[in-house]
Amino acid sequence: MIDTILFDLDGTIIDTNEHIINAFIHALKDHVPTPLTREHIIPRMGITLEQQIEYFTGTNDVTPFVKEYRSYYDTYHDENVQPFPQVMEVIEGLHAKGIAMGVVTTKNRPGTLRVLEMFGLMKYMGSIVTVQDVVNPKPHPEPVLKAVNELGSDPMKTLMVGDSAVDLQAAHAAGVRSAGVSWSLKGEEVLKKYNPDYMLHTMNDLYLVLEQE
Repeated sequence: MIDTILFDLDGTIIDTNEHIINAFIHALKDHVPTPLTREHIIPRMGITLEQQIEYFTGTNDVTPFVKEYRSYYDTYHDENVQPFPQVMEVIEGLHAKGIAMGVVTTKNRPGTLRVLEMFGLMKYMGSIVTVQDVVNPKPHPEPVLKAVNELGSDPMKTLMVGDSAVDLQAAHAAGVRSAGVSWSLKGEEVLKKYNPDYMLHTMNDLYLVLEQE
């Protein structure tokens, strides 16, 4: 029986997708040989910001690019992000059912707390594990296991929900169950290659998952 659900943040419960893409295009527009497009950016979403910028620029010193990205991202954040459909209602409903919940993300901690507070989700999350709270980010199991430990949960009774390969890989490595989300920009078929235990087509599908367990 699943009694704990861990959520990735960006692209899973919060729709930051277009804002992230625009921030990359803005920050790197004069620093890459070929202008970045959605098609370049989407496959890399999910890994850390630094890893993405390293890949796009081919340089190890990504500090100025990260600064420019964060400046744009923070300035236009509030008007360009929102929860995905049913997220608010389902998370409130899961809480009412006594499900322990947490966030496991490759986002930085200030940005994570900002968006959770913005939409009133902080109070439901018993653990918040960001890229700054671990040595090894997803796809390593460390972030997932840290959240499981902080919640006092059993990996066998825990579900990790995410929109990217690194979420599913981290879940498998940590010994927890996994669910992909069909609204991922990467597409359902791409996520299926990483063998999620479940595929959610709406957030309400989490109730069906709980009923099956």
